[in-house]
Amino acid sequence: MSPTPRFETRLATSPEDIRAAQRLRYEVFVAELGGDGTMVDHDARLEQDAFDDHAEHLLLLDHTRAPDPVVGVYRLMMAPQAKQAGGWYTASEYDLTPLLTTGRKVLELGRSCLHLDYRGGVGMMLLWQALADLVLTREVEILFGVASFHGTDPEALAAPLSLLHHRHLAPSQLRPIARAPHAVDMNRLPEAQIDRPAALRAVPSLIKAYLRLGGCVGAGAWVDHRFNTTDVCLVLDIDNLSEKQRALYMRKDRP
Repeated sequence: MSPTPRFETRLATSPEDIRAAQRLRYEVFVAELGGDGTMVDHDARLEQDAFDDHAEHLLLLDHTRAPDPVVGVYRLMMAPQAKQAGGWYTASEYDLTPLLTTGRKVLELGRSCLHLDYRGGVGMMLLWQALADLVLTREVEILFGVASFHGTDPEALAAPLSLLHHRHLAPSQLRPIARAPHAVDMNRLPEAQIDRPAALRAVPSLIKAYLRLGGCVGAGAWVDHRFNTTDVCLVLDIDNLSEKQRALYMRKDRP
């Protein structure tokens, strides 16, 4: 019988922590999903890029799991870190001008993943509670980042992409726009032709979770052949969270 997990959430504090995050990312994004990249180290099994040295890494650890307790990761960047990095990761796929000219404080989320053994449990909830704590402490107003469908054929994703376009498009004042040449139109089917329950089942769980929180998507999807994904840009205005949602994700032990 496996021991009861002993979870901890915290920011990475050492190069060893970051390498542990990169090892988990390799297992999920490369070994499991078939992704690749110019800085991926296949020999050491590390999924890494140039933003890692500037970002913060929010970790979920299970201290009963040895020798590597890191089982969940979020990569985080705020404006000062993005300036040091030479820009935002999401900006390589989307024009963020509407979002970044609001004058509001933003936080970019990326590289979110959970170890296969921890999906469907409390792991993502614990990561989100830790993220919510950080959002409160830093007075963040808008969260954004890319999330992915597996595969690079937009026609195979016509129904879920069209559903996002028709029902969950971000307001124009916050709406990122997919960049050429890898941008594809998400409006592939008229809304009346969409089998909504089937389309919703085809939307990845992480994207559905943001939609339930009041999140929305940018204009167009972006086909990422390196990672074998079709990406959408998610935007979550903290002001749109209901009191019920705030109570669910904010830590119970905050004063």
